[in-house]
Amino acid sequence: PCWLQQVHGTTVVTADHLHTVMAADASVAVRQDTVCAVLTADCLPVLLCDDKAQVVAAAHAGWRGLLAGGLEQTLVSMSVNPHHVLAWIGPGIGAEDYEVGDDVRQAFVQDLPEAISAFRARPNGKWLADMPLLAGLRLNRAGVSRVYGGEWSTYADPERFYSYRRDGVTGRMASLIWLSGDNHSPDFSGLLVG
Repeated sequence: PCWLQQVHGTTVVTADHLHTVMAADASVAVRQDTVCAVLTADCLPVLLCDDKAQVVAAAHAGWRGLLAGGLEQTLVSMSVNPHHVLAWIGPGIGAEDYEVGDDVRQAFVQDLPEAISAFRARPNGKWLADMPLLAGLRLNRAGVSRVYGGEWSTYADPERFYSYRRDGVTGRMASLIWLSGDNHSPDFSGLLVG
């Protein structure tokens, strides 16, 4: 796999010729059997492919990377029309468990007004943020209409997932995507999440 030193940014690397760990939050591959990977605990893994199975990408999406345009930069690096892209949002912190300050909410809403639907007020003046919804909204704005997943909360499911926010210590889960053999189907076959 193309492992990354994830830094909550927008840098995307081409995994096909990568032989060392790079500081980036996404990778793209067009060669068969090149594995794009991201490690997550509460941030979102977002796996992408085109509907002709010619390019794949894996993106690490925390709130900072989402706000800065990390998913959009990943789409640009894929070099295909976003209308031909399928996206899968893997396990990340759920909408009932991710508390953020008003500064985070305002930043998202200022950049994308419809993001207001991804925040719910708390009595303590903070907000619950729906990260999968935010990722979906940003993907939709970029032209991706086929967005799947996003229903698993790392925080709410300790039997299956790590969560730093829940436990204070954590491991990491790997989400991987690659093109294999003569697979030309427009789905996520060849997708492994563990």
